[in-house]
Amino acid sequence: MTEPTRPDTVAESAGAEDADARADRPSRWLVDDWLHRLVERAPVTPVVELPITEAFGHVLAEDVTSGHPLPLWSNSAMDGYALRAADAEHGFERTLRIIGEVAAGSSDDPALGAGEAVRIMTGAPVPSDADAVVPVEQTNGDDRGVGEWGERTVRILAPVDAGANVRARGEDVGQGATIAQRGWRLTAAGVSALAAAGTAAVRVHRQPRVAVVATGSELLPPGATLARGQIPESNSLLMAGMLREAGIEPVEVRHSRDDVIGLTRMLARLGEMCDAVITTGGVGPGTHDIVRIALEPEPGVIGVRVAMKPGQHQRAGVLAGGACVFALPGNPVSAAVSFELFVRPTLLAMQGAARIQRHRVHARAAVGWRGSAGRLQVLPVILRDTEDGLACEPAVHARRVSHSVGGYGASDAYAIVGEERGDVEAGETVTVIQVGA
Repeated sequence: MTEPTRPDTVAESAGAEDADARADRPSRWLVDDWLHRLVERAPVTPVVELPITEAFGHVLAEDVTSGHPLPLWSNSAMDGYALRAADAEHGFERTLRIIGEVAAGSSDDPALGAGEAVRIMTGAPVPSDADAVVPVEQTNGDDRGVGEWGERTVRILAPVDAGANVRARGEDVGQGATIAQRGWRLTAAGVSALAAAGTAAVRVHRQPRVAVVATGSELLPPGATLARGQIPESNSLLMAGMLREAGIEPVEVRHSRDDVIGLTRMLARLGEMCDAVITTGGVGPGTHDIVRIALEPEPGVIGVRVAMKPGQHQRAGVLAGGACVFALPGNPVSAAVSFELFVRPTLLAMQGAARIQRHRVHARAAVGWRGSAGRLQVLPVILRDTEDGLACEPAVHARRVSHSVGGYGASDAYAIVGEERGDVEAGETVTVIQVGA
């Protein structure tokens, strides 16, 4: 990303930008520039030490090295017999004497003489005198039949090379090797690898404390009896769910009626106790857009128009209490798109994440749709696997995106159509971001 600029004006200083915003003349920003500004100004959360059992989903604050080699010792990759490969170098049909057994977790290290073998289980330490393992399926124990375990003797039925079916000590990771880097967000696989390498605790960035506030006097709880002009409140569920999908449990989920004084007090309290506050609704130029009105006195918050559809009107910055605020549009899909493009990446940046954007892939448009010339189009789509590869089709009508919450519920990706592209024809390739849990 590049330093944010105003595409439709001569570049101005940050002070002039803020003065322009306080005068409530929202400037027009490109998507990448607006994201860059948010990320650049967002504070990074403190570093804490957590036991590895609690570190899932956190971002590492420093590199982690392996406390011991992996594997810890040479061990068997198969259930079978540990032996000296030289004992079978003159042909397969060599019969060896069985002198014991080594199970997984055993500390036994039986001495092997010429013509001797031990039964061994997957993961068990290979005896120091052995250099190969033959799978039981390639043996005949006590002449009982192929694949049968023997008690006294075993006949080898396959070629044996030194090192066969042996996982050598340290072949995966050497002691002291870097196995996780600063900025990595710990996945299940990452936590497992660190635990296997002997890591008991890690230093990570504390996850942000985030509150959600949905605004609007017309909003009632789901299932309530609705009068004319009233609608079910769903944005708080949407934002809280998207936070959880990003690995963050919201600290508060609130609803504010169209009461500027009440909302101002709420934001002041949340601004002091949280790292970030997400609001939905009330960001436009209307006389009852209470979020815009409540945030106007905040010198660290600006309002912009972003060259995107949906989600053009945005307000964001840092509250006097110290928390970042993301004031998103009230239409559900507009709010969701804004969260995906701006809030999620910024929250990851606040945790010191090295990667804040999702991977983008290409898909074939199963049907055509109208574009949005001059603005980046972010269209909810449904992905399907086809014989020709990944395909997508709109989950909502391209001209009625922002409020189409019903159709949006079936989507699992966003098609990203550049502002210079225009309409998308069936069969064309588009860029998509896969979202969700």
